Amino acid sequence: MTLGSVGNSSSMTSSFLLSGIPGLEHVHIWISIPLCFMYLVSILGNCTILFIIKTEPSLHEPMYLFLSMLSLTDLGLSICTLPTVLGIFWVGARDIGHDACFAQLFFIHCLSFLESSVLLSMAFDRFVAICRPLHYASILNNTVISRIGLASLGRSVALIFPLPFMLKRFPYCGSPVLSHSYCLHQEVMKLACADIKANSIYGMFVIVSTVGVDSLLILLSYALILRTVLSIASRAERLKALNTCVSHICAVLLFYTPMIGLSVIHRFGKKAPHLVQVVMGFVYLLFPPVMNPIVYSVKTKQIRDRVTHALCY
Repeated sequence: MTLGSVGNSSSMTSSFLLSGIPGLEHVHIWISIPLCFMYLVSILGNCTILFIIKTEPSLHEPMYLFLSMLSLTDLGLSICTLPTVLGIFWVGARDIGHDACFAQLFFIHCLSFLESSVLLSMAFDRFVAICRPLHYASILNNTVISRIGLASLGRSVALIFPLPFMLKRFPYCGSPVLSHSYCLHQEVMKLACADIKANSIYGMFVIVSTVGVDSLLILLSYALILRTVLSIASRAERLKALNTCVSHICAVLLFYTPMIGLSVIHRFGKKAPHLVQVVMGFVYLLFPPVMNPIVYSVKTKQIRDRVTHALCY
């Protein structure tokens, strides 16, 4: 054994250190107030959407069943990060064991890619509703919707399942500090004292085969939708058809914009300020779960009416 290997083995770490907002540690307790509010809005908002869809028979349609999948995914993402984020900002609990970190990143990435699949499914729903309205009920029946949901979940789990094991085989030495208040694969692998080329290549493959493929198919769906809408003679009917897509387009932008931004910063923005990485990380994981219930409550009349009725009575 060389002196270098002895030095490395003596500094092996058994845990990682999560980070809050650098330079603002003295006001973490105050920053936790808006964070708590966002988590509360996310959890209550998505639970409300799920409750309304479950209890209202008129909402047992493909569009709303896919929306319930989106709300479940957003709820899972919020619950995954809540313990570590609030632990840091409330009591300064930065330590996280390797196994706990690997488990957290598995669920974060799995649910993120599942959300991408659900958004693609929702785009397909809009495509069938607008381009094949007469066959809508026969194409998107409950059996097909269940299969789409299971296939989406199966793809996410199958692609993310190897990541914790690929990370677990590495030794970790030197600084164990992570940039965020939660664990991400692209960050943890950089702390390994080993060749991470295989992890980097596989990570890129997962992103391209999920987010890359899904985003292209969503764009294709909307290109076909736009072509069909422009062929409608009535201007009022064109606007009515496009209006049914507004909520979904907002959800797509809320999800893909911060995800792509964070991925670009992690892979290519080495000179980007650390604060930018931290803020983008919070936007990536907190903004979609908070905003999706608000967008769908505002833009979907049936849900808006039920929420208004519940608040008034």
